[in-house]
Amino acid sequence: MRLASFTRPDGTSSYGTADDTTIRDAGVELSGKYADLKAVLAAGATATLEGVGNPLPLSSVTLLPPVPNPEKILCIGLNYLPHILESGRPHPEYPSIFTRFPSSIVGHGVAIERPRASREFDYEGELALVIGKDGRHIAEDDAWDHIAGYSCFNEGSIRDYQNHTTQFWPGKSFERSGSMGPWLVTPDEVGDIREQSLTTRVNGNVEQHAPISDLAIGIPEIIAYASTVLTLRAGDVIVTGTPGGVGRYRKPQLFLEPGMVVEVDIGPVGCLRNDVVDEAPL
Repeated sequence: MRLASFTRPDGTSSYGTADDTTIRDAGVELSGKYADLKAVLAAGATATLEGVGNPLPLSSVTLLPPVPNPEKILCIGLNYLPHILESGRPHPEYPSIFTRFPSSIVGHGVAIERPRASREFDYEGELALVIGKDGRHIAEDDAWDHIAGYSCFNEGSIRDYQNHTTQFWPGKSFERSGSMGPWLVTPDEVGDIREQSLTTRVNGNVEQHAPISDLAIGIPEIIAYASTVLTLRAGDVIVTGTPGGVGRYRKPQLFLEPGMVVEVDIGPVGCLRNDVVDEAPL
């Protein structure tokens, strides 16, 4: 299934299932029991969404990030071999983890914003996974059972702020600088995610392309490591890293400007598309 969160034409929030042209508003029938998609995941109740809700044209709603209110968003830096090489870093022994906040992420079809503070606004196409079952000290062999599904992610990065210090957080947390979507696709519909490839296009031109199998530290290892430190909760988002080809290391450099369009495409997971605009003036 494709699970989605969205705002209705009247501006109220809901959730449901989607296909290429239609979204079923399951929140009409189920919101009394499950307030949002995170609550559905926490209850292990995704099957209850199938076929539930009045169909709406997909074009009539505004898509939100699939889980708009995760407890945490954990991002993995420098986790594809070509990106490690282009950045001049050593092969990681452990995952490099930093955080984003929900306010930094918009949904599919919503514009991402180049901030007033910088002109070094870069794209990073990534695979995101969403945790579907709470767990602490999760063994690598059990990690796949804790995944609710997959989504596309554009980790819009403000490079000069990212490199002010050794801490990535400032450059990764500008409001509305990144995106996730279009939806959350359950693993049964994707198959082995390691057999898929990720492609990032800017204005239709392919800037990044890599198989998911190129991850330096794989998905089970990431989940096991992160869950050693803290409990992973249903609805948590883990963003697994970007391939080589980001704008900062391209020659000539390519930074995002208003009017550009960024697409992150991962086959059966979907294609996340966002226009680029400038942050509104003060």
